[in-house]
Amino acid sequence: MPSLKETKGRIGSVRSTLKITSAMKLVSSAKLRKAQQAISGMLPYDSALQSLLATLLTEKNAVVPSVSPREELRNVAIVALSSNSSLCGGFNANVVRKVLETVREYEGGGVRVTVIPVGRKMAESMRRVGIHSDEKLSSFDLVSLSAHPDYTVAARLAEYLWEAYEIEKYDRIELIYNHFISTGSQAPVRETWLPYRLSSDAAPEEAGDPRGWIIEPSVQDLLEELLPKTLKLKIYTVLLDSAAAEHAARAVAMQTATDNGEDLLDELTLEYNKGRQSKITSEILDLVGGSLQ
Repeated sequence: MPSLKETKGRIGSVRSTLKITSAMKLVSSAKLRKAQQAISGMLPYDSALQSLLATLLTEKNAVVPSVSPREELRNVAIVALSSNSSLCGGFNANVVRKVLETVREYEGGGVRVTVIPVGRKMAESMRRVGIHSDEKLSSFDLVSLSAHPDYTVAARLAEYLWEAYEIEKYDRIELIYNHFISTGSQAPVRETWLPYRLSSDAAPEEAGDPRGWIIEPSVQDLLEELLPKTLKLKIYTVLLDSAAAEHAARAVAMQTATDNGEDLLDELTLEYNKGRQSKITSEILDLVGGSLQ
């Protein structure tokens, strides 16, 4: 049985840890609210853009330029997002597992896979298992992009990937990240970025038949202008989504750690009080025994 001094030391240690976990929970909750505001402010624009594209693609002979599916898959790139730090439950482990499953699936079919890690934890995990990345992206500082989503950097990344797809360096580009569902739920998601596909919930504009619109110079030219913007916005949206999921996962993890710490503190306090009471009782008995002699 530990001594009173040891138990008291453990109580002090648990109290110090509780201060840290409580503070981290508050910080993560504040960052989560900020990330949710950023996403909610951007969703109307993204929805309108998707709807406009869906409407334009209903035009006769309208095609998505330069992003048609390849007949044969030889090289696939996966943009995989994680956090830069731990203490966020299974957030990183879940998305890393999803990436490794996808890599095994492609390699089983003889396809060469390149993983583009966004976030320190993903980069470390891919390096550990020997999966190579795209060396030309070393100047993009993808570690900072995970912690601080920036549209300018996201647009540069999208432009590079678009060009890599056009010159057939990659035959398909996918995104794997944790999708924010709610504060207590984040799910790994796998999506195809190129070749481009309209989202399942994208519907044509309610304005009606696009033939009633005045479009200059042409529908095809407008598509060629809007599609790059859509792809850039998708990268940025995924960054914000992953960041919100990370902050939610960390807030929940720190809340759980705080609850467990408080339970442990109660147990240690009870143990300390029992030991102290036993010691006092023993000393009283010694005094009484000595006085009777």
